[in-house]
Amino acid sequence: MTQNSPEYYLVDKKVLPEVFIKVMEVKQRLNTGESVSVNEAVRKTGLSRSAYYKYKDSVLPFYEAASGKKVTLLIAVENFQGILSSIIQIIASSRANILTINQNIPINGLADISISIETVSMLGTLDDVVNDINKLAGVRKCTILSRE
Repeated sequence: MTQNSPEYYLVDKKVLPEVFIKVMEVKQRLNTGESVSVNEAVRKTGLSRSAYYKYKDSVLPFYEAASGKKVTLLIAVENFQGILSSIIQIIASSRANILTINQNIPINGLADISISIETVSMLGTLDDVVNDINKLAGVRKCTILSRE
C-alpha cells in the first residue's frame, strides 16, 4: 500500500471513543436534514466544531468506506439560465464522475435536479461539493438523496 492510500479497519462501534460516535451522529443529522447546519448539529450532539472537522473525513460507516460509491444529489434551483452548467462545473472540478442528470420542468420558477455521481476519483469530500453547490446563486437547497 502506498503512503498516501487510506488504510481501513473494521472496528466494533462499542470500542470506539465517544468523539467518533458523535462525529457520525453529526453526519447523520446533516444528511437526514434533522439539522440544517454544522453548528446546529454539533450543538445538539454535544461535540465541538473543531472535533467534527478534525475527524469528519476519517470516520465513515462501513457501507461508505468502499471506493467507487455512488451518490445521488437532489438540488432545488430557481429557473436561472446557466445554473445547471454551474452545478456541473463544481462536480467536474471535484473530479467526481457524473453518471446521470435529471432536471424537471420549472414550476412556479423552481425546478428539481437529481444528479448521480461516482466518487472513486473525487478530490476533496462530498460535503465540500454539496456546500459549494449550496453557495451558488439560485440554488435553494442541495442535499444527498442516496448513497450506494
